[in-house]
Amino acid sequence: MVKRVWLVGIGGIGMSALARYFHRMQMPVAGYDRTPSAVTDALTNEGIEIFFSDDPELIHHSFRHKEGTLVIYTPAVPASQRQLLYFREQGFDVQKRSEVLGLITRGAEAICVAGTHGKTTISTLVAHLFRHSDNGCTAFLGGISKNFGTNFLLDEKSPFVVLEADEFDRSFLHLTPSVALVSAVDADHLDIYGDGDEVRKAFTDFALRIPQGGVLVTKAGLDISWQLNDGVDLVTYSATAEADFYATDIVLKNDGTYSFSLVTPEEIITDLNMGIPGMINVENAVGACALALLKGVKPSELTRALPAFKGIARRFDTHIKTKNMVYIDDYAHHPEEIRATLNSIKAIYPHFRLVGVFQPHLYSRTRDFAEAFGQVLSLLDELYLLDIYPAREEPIPGVDSRLIGQYVHNIPVWYGSRDHLIANLRYKPPMVLVTMGAGDIDRIVFPLTEWLKQLGVE
Repeated sequence: MVKRVWLVGIGGIGMSALARYFHRMQMPVAGYDRTPSAVTDALTNEGIEIFFSDDPELIHHSFRHKEGTLVIYTPAVPASQRQLLYFREQGFDVQKRSEVLGLITRGAEAICVAGTHGKTTISTLVAHLFRHSDNGCTAFLGGISKNFGTNFLLDEKSPFVVLEADEFDRSFLHLTPSVALVSAVDADHLDIYGDGDEVRKAFTDFALRIPQGGVLVTKAGLDISWQLNDGVDLVTYSATAEADFYATDIVLKNDGTYSFSLVTPEEIITDLNMGIPGMINVENAVGACALALLKGVKPSELTRALPAFKGIARRFDTHIKTKNMVYIDDYAHHPEEIRATLNSIKAIYPHFRLVGVFQPHLYSRTRDFAEAFGQVLSLLDELYLLDIYPAREEPIPGVDSRLIGQYVHNIPVWYGSRDHLIANLRYKPPMVLVTMGAGDIDRIVFPLTEWLKQLGVE
């Protein structure tokens, strides 16, 4: 029986949700992370103790009892981490984050949202729709919901659990969905999978986790041949093409958000209004609404809840919006994510100069997708390429940001560190500035916003 929990890598977005879960279960919770962040600050304020050194001596004596102590780790932490080594050598119960998530949600009505991009927005929107319906839900999310100010929601009365199903390290194969959504199957995490075929195979294996009576909801046109268990239905969705669920009568409004009608197998739901901008979010909303309707959320509940959705921190996150200046921050770190973000921005602000700041994430991803990054970043009018954020990786000889830059065409490119960005940034209105990346680029968001305010752009 679990009585206390220590998390190695507690500041990760998925790990922090588990920390909040066990804390809400009235258990002692503590852990390690490499550096302080907004997430670790929030956990500390909630009463969870966090250490920023991996010295095993920092482990409180109460967590040194093997009986009842669960140790959870993320694969993003190296196996040489000293606390992790201590717990393993002493024979503690040590489990991956994904294994624990699978265990505590087994037997629930698990609604699992997967995909190489889009899953955080869709899963958070699904949780929002369920929480604003008679269904209710518990949720473990991959981002901080602006509506709820957290990535973990608890509803002990609801059988539904909304989960972001992460493909990294094949983590989602520990989950048991009653219904699942797959938004994209593009090649990614090739340091884990090797090639795109293995990525698609993992998603096929994920779909086979859905038992008889379940449903797979998938974006129409994905390059994959699904294999499903007997009695599992396949349902498609799209924002731009006919599918089982698709959008029609799409209208871009003056505030950059969209309204649309949703065609379903049973009816057409009219007058749906987005609360967040971006054409990509219309597609995300169609997928989220499909999941909600399939699980009993009423059309009238969708109509009321959708415009109230405020989005997720670092997903098409608008920090400044004036007639001459817009500043958006986004988590995009894969070429197709960047393409969707930039195309959405250009559709809303066609007459603005589009300036992008991109921090590549991982040496291996930079190596594997350098040409694709360069091509899509050429959609910008000007590019600032920051140094690679290494995360869990050691440097790879010959791999740096200039590897991407050599494939960028017909626009000026500036190279440098995050700390020197503001000193080199050129403000020429009317301008949209977008920062993109999955590393520590989020730490420039506040200084950039304040700098722009000082320029009098508000």
